[in-house]
Amino acid sequence: MKILVTGAQGQLGRYVQQAAIGSEDRYLFTDREELDITDRAAVARFVQAEAVDVILNCAAYTDVERAEEQEREAYRLNAEAVEYLASAARERGALLIHISTDYVFMGGCCALLTEQSHPQPINAYGRTKLAGEELITQSGCHFQIIRTAWLYGAYGKNFVRTILQRSLEQPKLRVVNDQIGSPTFAGDLAEAIVANITARNFTEGIFHYTNLGECSWWEFAVEICRLAGRTTTVEPCRSEEYPSRAKRPANTILSKDKFIRTFQRPIPHWRDSLKKMIDAL
Repeated sequence: MKILVTGAQGQLGRYVQQAAIGSEDRYLFTDREELDITDRAAVARFVQAEAVDVILNCAAYTDVERAEEQEREAYRLNAEAVEYLASAARERGALLIHISTDYVFMGGCCALLTEQSHPQPINAYGRTKLAGEELITQSGCHFQIIRTAWLYGAYGKNFVRTILQRSLEQPKLRVVNDQIGSPTFAGDLAEAIVANITARNFTEGIFHYTNLGECSWWEFAVEICRLAGRTTTVEPCRSEEYPSRAKRPANTILSKDKFIRTFQRPIPHWRDSLKKMIDAL
């Protein structure tokens, strides 16, 4: 089986490369240099020429702040390019596995968000990611949409790496404590996706995957510093005290029940996965 991976040099894509080592399947790892997914014709040619069976889309415009000023650019990658992948998957009869986000939700309630919860994004990034989801479901292709949240890892720009760097430079940090979610180690998500491909579990639909447990960004930062042995003081603050162009959901805890039930795979707690990542660093 041939699996096309887009965004292979990004945070999740690099962990997919690690998870796929030793696989009997053939993974075709691409980034923009190998395949520009914003080029409809190029995507169609590649998928047909390589006889791709699965498309795993790890490419995305993920700069939440910048998306407020560059929503058109974000839409191009998070929606238009996704439509091209979905169209190519439909023509080939391939499965499209697409990574989405908790930011498709408003996140104002305290209830667990299921796959049936009504999306209502409150920022440009969320709007473009929801548009991508809708274009997939309208395309007629075989698909799995996997929504995740607070993704981090040893690569790229993410909250954990930012806190680790700033805790070396500053004796005191201020982090918001009124936004609640579930941190997710990109390595765990990558392993889960590759395991599902290996097992040929191609059940279609929308699924939620984050690490288990929940916390605020402040609690997350405190735990990062503790595990890394940093003496930096981390003070809590409210969202309105922290300058930001983009509104953030206040509470986006995703229910993982459907994913666990469908794929029969345990999900680690966020504290355990964070420790694993920091120990590795």
